[in-house]
This record gives sequence, structure tokens and C-alpha cells, in this order.
Amino acid sequence: MNSGRPETMENLPDLYTIFQGEVAMVTDYGAFIKIPGCRKQGLVHRTHMSSCRVDKPSEIVDVGDKVWVKLIGREMKNDRIKVSLSMKVVNQGTGKDLDPNNVIIEQEERRRRSFQDYTGQKITLEAVLNTTCKKCGCKGHFAKDCFMQPGGTKYSLIPDEEEEKEEAKSAEFEKPNPTRNSSRKRKKYP
Repeated sequence: MNSGRPETMENLPDLYTIFQGEVAMVTDYGAFIKIPGCRKQGLVHRTHMSSCRVDKPSEIVDVGDKVWVKLIGREMKNDRIKVSLSMKVVNQGTGKDLDPNNVIIEQEERRRRSFQDYTGQKITLEAVLNTTCKKCGCKGHFAKDCFMQPGGTKYSLIPDEEEEKEEAKSAEFEKPNPTRNSSRKRKKYP
């Protein structure tokens, strides 16, 4: 199909054009639609087949079906044109544009670009935690963030459980004195 030279977008319909195409192939992730007047096919991803969730595109369309689509994206990747189509923004009975100002398409594109998964990343604030305030002498904040009034209460950050465990381990390795722990008595409060 690719004759060694890069494909061009000459024969493709303009962006946001609505046309009726024939389903050429159905996959797990969507359906490829023949674009009339050119040899190229476009993909209707399963997220663009219906406003409802689509798990199996084969339950929505079959090869040979005529469907109304809107061209929502064209891009060059590795000398190949990738054409994105949408069925959900076109009335499948009449071919009428259900999103004439392309608001739905732009919102979805913006949402897709802005979404990033930060669930696996742990945020550490060591730079702030390891600082000492020049105003009050406590750890964990800068002088510009200090709330201490002259003669008032001093505030420090409370270390996390993990930090307390690490400090306890490092204290054990520093002084291996077995009598130190046994001589320490706990006070009982009434």
C-alpha cells in the first residue's frame, strides 16, 4: 500500500468535515472507516463510537456498515497519515452535526493532554524538612513562614513514623550500650 514515498493529506476531507463512510475493519480498540474519495481509512476509537462506554466495538458496528463520522484529527507519524474520526458527535440517522462548534472534541482533547498519573510518585519535601528557621531555631520551616511571636510558642514539624523508625535505628548503631536501654525508666502518670 505504501509505495515508498510519504503519504499526503491532499485527498483527505478538511478537519471537522462530516461524511458517511463504510466500516472496513473492526478491532478491539475501534473501527476503521473507508474515507470516500481517497484510499485512506480513518479510525473511530471505541471512546468516540458512542457517548456511552463501549467495551466491544464489534457490538456497535460490523464490516460493511455505513456510518456517519466527523473527521476530528489528522497527523503525520513516520511518513504515514493517521486520521481520527468520531461517530458520537454525529447523528447516525441523519448525519447532523451534534457538536457544531467542536466543544466536546476540544474538551476531550484538553482532558486527555492534561491527565497525568501521579499515583506512583511519592513527594518528598526534604529541602524544607531539613531546614532550620533563623527566627525561632526550630526545624521544618523557613523564617518567612515562621509564626512565632517574640516570647511565644515554638513550632516544629512532627516527624513521620518512617523517620522516627530510621532515627531509632541510627541511634541503636551509634551507641551499642546495653545498659543504656535498661536504665531508662518510664514515668507513670497518675
